[in-house]
Amino acid sequence: MRVRKGAARRRAKKRLFKEASGNFGGRGSLLRTVKETVVRSRVYAYRDRRVRKREFRALWITRITAACRERGINYSQFINGLTKAGITLNRKSLSELAISQPQVFDEIVKAAQAALAA
Repeated sequence: MRVRKGAARRRAKKRLFKEASGNFGGRGSLLRTVKETVVRSRVYAYRDRRVRKREFRALWITRITAACRERGINYSQFINGLTKAGITLNRKSLSELAISQPQVFDEIVKAAQAALAA
């Protein structure tokens, strides 16, 4: 028996067109181009979920570096001092402290310098 795929095919196409909506020209209106666009966009989304984590870590390190330089210590010495002092704060929280609570960050820098001196 010949089976037509009417409703299921329409649903599948509708799902693809909805995901590709907002694209320019044929990328949002022609089925073959929409399929290519959707596949490529999913690849970018998968990849960039990982890239976002890298970019944020780089941003936090840049902020910490700037805050450390203001206090007369470089980033690598600061991180080494934290390790020796047994302070286990991650870079995200360190950068937030450097921005929002500079007095607390000053104390952390002093603790790291003391651990380096010892």
